Amino acid sequence: MEASMRALAIGLVTALMAVPAAAQEKPVTLKAGPGLEQVQANCGACHSLDYIQTNSPFMTSATWDAEIGKMIKVFGAPISEADARAIGDYLKANYGADHVTENR
Repeated sequence: MEASMRALAIGLVTALMAVPAAAQEKPVTLKAGPGLEQVQANCGACHSLDYIQTNSPFMTSATWDAEIGKMIKVFGAPISEADARAIGDYLKANYGADHVTENR
């Protein structure tokens, strides 16, 4: 009994330690542009939008297309063809590695 109470106490302390960390997370602000609403609604429904900013230096037009396809085909993201095109166009225009290279 004492061991289970100790485990419960440790679990509670661990859970409470995560609360301040979650409270400190800052909202992600993506660049304005056509397709932003589709990105926020579709991509943000499953994961943090900071993935876009974090991965953008490595993502070419082809890799963004592959990533969107993977989200739909492998992970079952319910993204329409029209939204997938809008998302791809937005990501390539604002967060693509080849876009960054073109603007140097």
